[in-house]
Amino acid sequence: MSKPRQMRGFTLIELMIAVVVVAILASIAYPAYQGYLRRNACEAAKASLTGLANAMERFRAQQGTYVGAATNGVPDIYATQSPEQGRAQFNLVVGAASATAFSISATPVAGGLWNGNANTLTLTSTGARAGGGALVNAWDRCPSN
Repeated sequence: MSKPRQMRGFTLIELMIAVVVVAILASIAYPAYQGYLRRNACEAAKASLTGLANAMERFRAQQGTYVGAATNGVPDIYATQSPEQGRAQFNLVVGAASATAFSISATPVAGGLWNGNANTLTLTSTGARAGGGALVNAWDRCPSN
């Protein structure tokens, strides 16, 4: 009598089950990861605005005015994008600067995670914070969508 051969490897059904399980896990993980990236970009923009506000205060302490800290709205004394390294998600803009006050904002870059003109964060020299679009409450907690 001959010995039965032992089979090795996976059957097609077992392979398809594994593919389906991986696809289900990926469909759950990808949106969660995108939400994480969006929250991270928002938090980085808030940190960058705070850093720019500190740079504006140092500039005023040295120069006696906020005027001259930016050229055509682009900061001369701090990074122009957030995050500072890597793919930019927000542009930092000095909206208005006078001798005694300033207004700065983070506006989303085209093609970024927060693409849309209304999705802005704003900070003023008085400490007033505002958000627009989906970021209206972002100073309290950054949304993931």
